[in-house]
Amino acid sequence: MVRIVIFIAINTTYVFTTTTPPPPPNTFHISHSQQWGGCGEALKAFGLGRRVESRKARVLDSSSFEYSAISCRAHSASITDYGGVGDGETSNTKAFQKAVNELSQYGSDGGSQLFVPAGKWLTGSFNLTSHFTLFLHKDAFLLASQCLSSELTASSSSSSTVSQDINEWSVIDPLPSYGRGRDAAGGRYISFIFGTNLTDVVITGDNGTIDGQGAFWWLQFHKKKIKYTRPYLIEIMHSDSIQISNLTLLNSPAWNVHPVYSSNILIQGITIIAPITSPNTDGINPDSCTNTRIEDCYIVSGDDCVAVKSGWDEYGIAYGMPTKQLVIRRLTCISPFSATIALGSEMSGGIQDVRAEDIVAINTESGVRIKTAVGRGGYVKDIYVKGMTLHTMKWAFWMTGNYGSHADTHYDPKALPVIQGVNYRDVVAENVSMAARLEGISGDPFTGICISNVTIRMAVKAKKVPWTCTDIEGITSSVTPPPCGLLPDQGPEKIRMCDFPSESLPIDTVELKSCTYASMKYL
Repeated sequence: MVRIVIFIAINTTYVFTTTTPPPPPNTFHISHSQQWGGCGEALKAFGLGRRVESRKARVLDSSSFEYSAISCRAHSASITDYGGVGDGETSNTKAFQKAVNELSQYGSDGGSQLFVPAGKWLTGSFNLTSHFTLFLHKDAFLLASQCLSSELTASSSSSSTVSQDINEWSVIDPLPSYGRGRDAAGGRYISFIFGTNLTDVVITGDNGTIDGQGAFWWLQFHKKKIKYTRPYLIEIMHSDSIQISNLTLLNSPAWNVHPVYSSNILIQGITIIAPITSPNTDGINPDSCTNTRIEDCYIVSGDDCVAVKSGWDEYGIAYGMPTKQLVIRRLTCISPFSATIALGSEMSGGIQDVRAEDIVAINTESGVRIKTAVGRGGYVKDIYVKGMTLHTMKWAFWMTGNYGSHADTHYDPKALPVIQGVNYRDVVAENVSMAARLEGISGDPFTGICISNVTIRMAVKAKKVPWTCTDIEGITSSVTPPPCGLLPDQGPEKIRMCDFPSESLPIDTVELKSCTYASMKYL
């Protein structure tokens, strides 16, 4: 269903139509009207189956529903069966751990599903298992436990002390393709919902909410008091057949959704909200993954809405696992300081065959951005983008070969990235400060750039020179304003060039099944 959405951001009102859901009310703010788990002031500081076997008789009650998933389950349970209490104050860490551990026994017997009913479920990090579904009721709030006390005041300049329950966030090794954490050398805090070496995992719901309550972490990051890299909200590693869908994700400490070293991934119908000033709260980051589909997502974040990655400098080169066969469609992004879709900067394992279409960006720094540098190595090849609508942007197109930091001083200065075959077509942009900033690497130009059927309406105070181009090679057709000389116009008869691939990728053949959760009463 097409919706009319009115969104106010950075003193500007936008009205647009979209098939993606609007943000839930009262979620674009740093804090909700009510916070849980003793951490409310911290946020203010930042402005079908059958149930698990029983010898008792089983009788269906009225608490049953259907949902769509890649796999259905033979066994069902509720977190309340394991002692869970949804009052927003009681820790449910042991309940979730116990539930997953016990339900894992059904992996070879039709799999299992864990239902989280309406309530405020405070918990620390917990791991998932194979052939497993986690389902959140529409009024369920899964809350990351944070504070031992609520000593923060409403002012971020307060001198009050903060207590952090580090025990509920174990430290794990850095990713081998990164060599170190992103915030600090060494390890990283385990993600809120975590899984590794899994098969057939579903995290879904009826638009239930997962809230990372990240204000504590953001504050410590800004104070440079982070000893290890902040946790992500959801991370699945070394796994196959993953579905993350129909959820609202709020206030992640850092990245929101991070599938890594995995394949056959469906991310669908996700709303992600974080303050636009929150550090590194990327929306969805497919990292060294194959066959991924991201669709119908709405993201407001403090960093890139989607960031495609594959490892960092010499560590990513050595690990050698690219991200490839990625589909992104029907994405709406608001991120004033970052990109709608970023390729890199950690792309040392390679990125290839990315297809993005039907993209809307509002008050976002750039559209599809390529970020790399000398020492990264790797490649970005065969990128196809069509059907972008951009409102109030700094750059419509941005590529840079001089992006930022390295993992350490041991990177190879001779490791040059290959950027080749980047295609944009059917783009409309308005209120843009600069049409394009395209900066390759001296002696290592970005080649095969193709841009066609593009209309960019410049802002009143736009840059006098709308295009800057260095060390690039490519062609254009029917582009306004006229591009730089390194992208010669091929004439209006070539308006259909920069073709989008006609063949589908394997992930597009995945069809969801109609599954049932049936609650039981025991006699």
